[in-house]
Amino acid sequence: MASIDHAGFLTPGSFPEADPQDGLEKALRLFAHGERLGFDSAWIRQRHLEPGVSSASVFLAAASQRTRRIQLGSAVIQIGYESPYRLAEDLATVDVLSGGRLNVGLSAGVPPHIDLLGPRVFDGDWTGYDLSYGRVERLVDNLRGGYLGAPDRVVVNAAGRHRPRLQPVAEGLTDRVWYGGGSLRSAGWAGRTGLNLLIGNVTSGEGTDDFFTAQLRQLDVYREAWRGSRPARVALGRVIVPFDGADDWTRARYAEYAASRRARILAPQGERRTLFAPDLVGPSDQILEALARDPVLAEVSELRLELPYEFRPFEYEQILGDAVRHILPQLGWTPAGQGGPVSAPHASPAEAWVPQGK
Repeated sequence: MASIDHAGFLTPGSFPEADPQDGLEKALRLFAHGERLGFDSAWIRQRHLEPGVSSASVFLAAASQRTRRIQLGSAVIQIGYESPYRLAEDLATVDVLSGGRLNVGLSAGVPPHIDLLGPRVFDGDWTGYDLSYGRVERLVDNLRGGYLGAPDRVVVNAAGRHRPRLQPVAEGLTDRVWYGGGSLRSAGWAGRTGLNLLIGNVTSGEGTDDFFTAQLRQLDVYREAWRGSRPARVALGRVIVPFDGADDWTRARYAEYAASRRARILAPQGERRTLFAPDLVGPSDQILEALARDPVLAEVSELRLELPYEFRPFEYEQILGDAVRHILPQLGWTPAGQGGPVSAPHASPAEAWVPQGK
């Protein structure tokens, strides 16, 4: 059985197109609710051209003022649409506002809808821009806050004379940068670069049709490639929907949701042979049985509940509450505030892994 010492949740942050303020407010309230339940982290999706959070940094800045302890994360920011310097300024500001609680999840590559957004993001022809992993590396380098220009370079402004560097400097934030990996290549790159690894319920089927085999191979590649100066961290995401506390109508709705998605787990999807993990929907005892058979969960100590897009705020609260009461404690987890200090990011024994002789 897994031994989980860090539990988080990921919410889509969707809103009615006619009333975005209402949806964003409810997402902020869910973050505060998760903190009260004892979750260690709360994550928001960043999406473009749909009714959801299009700027994770802005949303998380607001969340930093609604919460006190819980870590705040983005899963994930598509770096292709971002300036590595300007985004670094925004993220550093959020981290300082939150008291060092920010976790930055990123992805690279050509982002979706590039034909529509590329000309707007880059003010014209976007095809000459570097959309590779290098864009992530430049962001991380900016977050380090090194001085810019020659050693004798100074800038003069209302604050006086000083050496130029990114402001504010968020100490320790580079240790809380994550890469959303779903392939052997991305897992290996993240390890060599010293980034934490986010893996979830979607992955690439490389040499296998079995989801768990594919993800275990990625985890092995990541750990073998690790070149960081600190212990590696891996956070696993799974769609987990317990319905112990739901009424009969809601249980039927959850079951219908799970049935609508079952076909996608039967075979690889599309040219990239995308594989999906089964959604875990049902009573907690059945979910625990399924988690006990998950070989990837047994290899990590950080678990992230991925909340479905289609549900309502009170359903999210019921799902998180049931998870805290019936599932997570059975995996060895203790709610924050009940088992010693948990606010600072850390690596558990299962993840406190450093390669020898490298």
